[in-house]
Amino acid sequence: MSEDRINSSGTNLEGSQRLLALLLAMAMFVLVVDTSLMNVSISAVVRDLGTTVSGVQAAIALEALVSAAFILIGGKVGDLIGRKRAYVIGLLGYAVGASAMALAQSLTAIIVFWAILGGIGASLLLPAMQSLIHGNFEGAAQKKVYALVGAAAAIAAAVGPLLGGFITTFLSWRVAFVLEVVIIAVVLSGIRLVRDVPYTGARGIDTVGAGLSVLGMGGIVLGILVWQEGGEAVAALLVVGALALAGLGYWLVRRKRRGEPPLLDPDLFRSTVFRLGISQQMLQQIALGGTMIALPIYLQMVLEYNAMQAGLSLAPLSLSMFGVALLAGKKAGDRSPSSIVRWGFVLVTIGVAILIPIVPRAEFGWALLLPLAIAGSGLGLLVSQLNNYTLAPISEEHVSEAAGANSAAGSFGLSFGLAFAGAIMLATLSITFTAMAQSSTVLPPADQQHVAQVLEDDAEVMSNTQLEELLVGQPPEIRDEVVRINTDARPLALQVALLVPLLAGLAGLLNSFRMRREQDLAPPQP
Repeated sequence: MSEDRINSSGTNLEGSQRLLALLLAMAMFVLVVDTSLMNVSISAVVRDLGTTVSGVQAAIALEALVSAAFILIGGKVGDLIGRKRAYVIGLLGYAVGASAMALAQSLTAIIVFWAILGGIGASLLLPAMQSLIHGNFEGAAQKKVYALVGAAAAIAAAVGPLLGGFITTFLSWRVAFVLEVVIIAVVLSGIRLVRDVPYTGARGIDTVGAGLSVLGMGGIVLGILVWQEGGEAVAALLVVGALALAGLGYWLVRRKRRGEPPLLDPDLFRSTVFRLGISQQMLQQIALGGTMIALPIYLQMVLEYNAMQAGLSLAPLSLSMFGVALLAGKKAGDRSPSSIVRWGFVLVTIGVAILIPIVPRAEFGWALLLPLAIAGSGLGLLVSQLNNYTLAPISEEHVSEAAGANSAAGSFGLSFGLAFAGAIMLATLSITFTAMAQSSTVLPPADQQHVAQVLEDDAEVMSNTQLEELLVGQPPEIRDEVVRINTDARPLALQVALLVPLLAGLAGLLNSFRMRREQDLAPPQP
C-alpha cells in the first residue's frame, strides 16, 4: 500500500489529504453550480442578450450533451496523457469558458464558450477526478471522500439558486462566472497535492468507438433539442443516435475479442452492480434535470419572479438535497447502499407526485416548499451513495473507464432530462395554444390561427406583463383573451414536463429492488 494513500483503518482525513479532499470537492462544486446558476438566471440572460428562453434552455442542455458525448473519450485521453494532467486541462478549459461567459454578448458566445468548451472541459475533468479519488484514497477514507464530493455537488445545487439569484438581481449574472474562475484558481493552486494515478492497461486509441459514442449519445439528445426548436430531421437524428449506441456495443465486444484495446472495456458490464449503478446514476440525473429546467422557467415566466425570488423558491429543494447528502454521508454506517438508494427514489417520486397537482394552484413559490423538500431529500440520499456504490468494486486498472462510463451516464441523464422535459413543455404549450385559440369564442376566426402561431413562437419567453405590452392597441377583449390563453396553458405544460422526473423516479425505484438482490460491493469483473 502506498504511503500517499489513506488506509482503510483511518477514521479521519488528516493534513494534506484533508486539503486534497477539499480541493477535489471544490472542483465538483464549480461543475454543479455552473448549471444551477444558469437555470435561475434564465430571464436575466434572455433580457440582456436579446435571445429566447428556449435558446438559453437549449444551451443549458447542450452543455450537458457535449459533456456526455465526449466523456468516454475524455476518460481515455486521461489514461493516455495522465489523469492528473487531464484534470488540470479540464479545469483550465472550464476556466476559459467561464471567463468568456463573463464577456458574452450573444447566445452564440454562450453556445461556443460555455456549452461546447465547458462541456469538453467537464468530459476531461469528471473521469479524471473520480480516478484520482480512487487512486489517492482507499477503504473508509475513499468512501468519505466520495461522500464529500457528493456533498459538494449537493452544496452547489443548494447555494446555486440562492447565489445566482442574489448576484443576478443585485449585480449581474456575469459576476457569477468570474467567481467560478476564482474557485478554479484556488483548486489549481493545490495541484501539487495530487498523486497521479498511472494507467497500466492497453494504450491504443479506439477511433471508431470514440466516433460511435459521440454519435450515439449526441444524436439522441440533439434530436430532442432540434424537436424543441421546431427543426426538421428529428426522427433521423434519434434513429442515428440509437443505431450508433447499438453499434458501439457491438464494436466494443468485437474489438475486445480481437485483442485490440476498446474505448471502454465491455467486460465492465458483466458486473450487475456496475450496470445497476450507472443506470441509477442516469435516472437520478434525469429526475434532477427535468425538475431544474421546468421549475425555474415556471417561477420566472409564470409567477414573474426575479432571479432572487426564484432562487429562494427553489431553496427547499437544494438545501434539503445538501443537508441530507451530508448527513447520509456521515451517518450511513453499515446500512446497505441499495436500501438508501431505494428510499432516495421513493422520496423523489413522492415529492414530484405531490408537486404536480399543486402547480396550477400555487400563487407564490413557497407553496411548493413541502414537495420540493421531500424530493430534495431523496436526491440527497442518492448523491451520497451512487458513486461509491458503482465504483468501489472496480479494480484500479479499470477505474478510469468505469468512472468515464459512470460520468457519461450521469451527464447523458442530465442532458436528456433538461432537453426532454423542456421539449415536452414547449410541445404542450404549442398544442394547448392552438387548441385554446381555435376554440375561443372571443377571437375572430381570422385571428385564431395567427394568435396561436404568435403564442407558439413567443409565449415561452414572455410573462403576462410583457405580453400585455405587446398587445397595446388591440381591443381590450382581444387582449384579455390572449392573456387568458397564455395564463391557462403554462401550468398544464409544466405539469406535463414534471412527468419526466416522476417517471425517472419510478424507474429508479423499480431498479432499486434489483440492487437489493446483489451484493453491494461485488468483486470487479474485468
